Amino acid sequence: IIIRVQSPDGVKRITATKRETAATFLKKVAKEFGFQNNGFSVYINRNKTGEITASSNKSLNLLKVKHGDLLFLFPSSLAGPSSEMETTPQGFKAFGAPNVVEDEIDQYLSKQDGKIYRSRDPQLCRHGPLGKCVHCVPLEPFDEDYLNHLEPPVKHMSFHAYIRKLTGGADKGKFVALENISCKIKSGCEGHLPWPNGICTKCQPSAITLNRQKYRHVDNIMFENHTVADRFLDFWRKTGNQHFGYLYGRYTEHKDIPLGIRAEVAAIYEPPQIGTQNSLELLEDPKAEVVDEIAAKLGLRKVGWIFTDLVSEDTRKGTVRYSRNKDTYFLSSEECITAGDFQNKHPNICRLSPDGHFGSKFVTAVATGGPDNQVHFEGYQVSNQCMALVRDECLLPCKDAPELGYAKESSSEQYVPDVFYKDIDKFGNEITQLARPLPVEYLIIDITTTFPKDPVYTFSISQNPFPIENRDVLGETQDFHSLATYLSQNTSSVFLDTISDFHLLLFLVTNEVMPLQDSISLLLEAVRTGNEELAQTWKRSEQWATIEQLCSTVGVQLPGLHEYGAVGGSAHVATAAMWACQHCTFMNQPGTGHCEMCSLPRT
Repeated sequence: IIIRVQSPDGVKRITATKRETAATFLKKVAKEFGFQNNGFSVYINRNKTGEITASSNKSLNLLKVKHGDLLFLFPSSLAGPSSEMETTPQGFKAFGAPNVVEDEIDQYLSKQDGKIYRSRDPQLCRHGPLGKCVHCVPLEPFDEDYLNHLEPPVKHMSFHAYIRKLTGGADKGKFVALENISCKIKSGCEGHLPWPNGICTKCQPSAITLNRQKYRHVDNIMFENHTVADRFLDFWRKTGNQHFGYLYGRYTEHKDIPLGIRAEVAAIYEPPQIGTQNSLELLEDPKAEVVDEIAAKLGLRKVGWIFTDLVSEDTRKGTVRYSRNKDTYFLSSEECITAGDFQNKHPNICRLSPDGHFGSKFVTAVATGGPDNQVHFEGYQVSNQCMALVRDECLLPCKDAPELGYAKESSSEQYVPDVFYKDIDKFGNEITQLARPLPVEYLIIDITTTFPKDPVYTFSISQNPFPIENRDVLGETQDFHSLATYLSQNTSSVFLDTISDFHLLLFLVTNEVMPLQDSISLLLEAVRTGNEELAQTWKRSEQWATIEQLCSTVGVQLPGLHEYGAVGGSAHVATAAMWACQHCTFMNQPGTGHCEMCSLPRT
């Protein structure tokens, strides 16, 4: 008989006999997994009941272990009761990667009931107020009829509803394992020469039949306010070129869908790029890690990416072309591959997977023309199958047909498993097609994109905002002249309102003249918590006094400079300070009469 044994490192198959003793069987398990005899425990049930011990001296037949059964191995550090193993409402204990820490939203939703409660129907219910029948009994969060009758209908259940579906029933998910798809040959097979000279069923990856994914990891994308999106669109309005940005925000509960997750967007960071009317090219971003660190201190994270695909149709009416629809495509194959690459770089931490991750919450947003020829924001993700094909470099775009992808063929350098999809022929029969080419609609999951009725503002909104990074092509630069101009135009008595600008904070940290990466934590904490007292404390620091002095050298008069630049009632910054050239904005050393960059006189 063959017994499957699941551990945090994966599932292995052990060959045994019915009359084999538990001690002999455990020795085989130890050899297969590389454990010492006392370094692990094996249980019949996932909830750590029915332990198989060597001292029992019983046969597998007496222990009721049959051919094909799944047993559960826990290393000795995990064998006893563990605080890391949390129980879901169904009594299912997370198995797979118990040491990983899931996102806060996942921890919260895993503890929720999730059931859809219905009130008593006066026409159909024939029982008392304390009774329940089929017409009023609570529904499960994965109930398809309920989801289809929502307005608008929900085609994909939430990921946590999908988990409840898998772990429900009599077996409580005993045979469930969220395993990631692999398209690569398994290494370490010693029975033959390596590929391309040999392959066997043990190391050969299984063929993939593409299915439309029934669940999605994120159910809604919400921009906190219109200003965040409008400032991103301004680049296209001023240049006509397409643009790209990273969405920074947080994951919260989406209450319109049972156990749903929402990606709330608080800011858009625009990395270095080259955009034309028909293409986008991302450049290397030396500030990428710093931006992620600053966002984390502000309580934000990178939740997705956004790009424009806009073509003006009538400049007098302000309309745009409606180009992405069911007759063309919603996402091109190249965009699907890019989305898959981003999702692979931002995996969803999941305890139920032996790998510690499963799928991704990273979303894709497209600013494009809608049916009314106005700018619409559409949200998408690609399926876990697409992520696997992209990760293992098995999927290619079609150059002349953006709505089609192409599964690579095996070569001497790489083995590619067969990829299929199901279609309906002209006679109405379901047929299986080889994915060469492949309609990308099998890879896409659509996500609703919304704006709140009551706008939310993580960062303050100004009529004269600080310039956005990497917009030099528009003549909008981030330097101390623009900072001085911004401060002179925003004279709010509340310092926190003035300084709470995502792009301004990034400039203070990343500017080359006086970067504040090591001394800005207090200010970021003030912005994150909305604490004006902390902001005032930071304003009285040496760093801000120096920043104000640098701004004063560019010829812009700042309101209350003496107040901002004074510490303990006396001027903190010396009168001899660096000065900025009015022609090239280069910061020069004190006492120099000519600019060290352009050689023009100081005056």
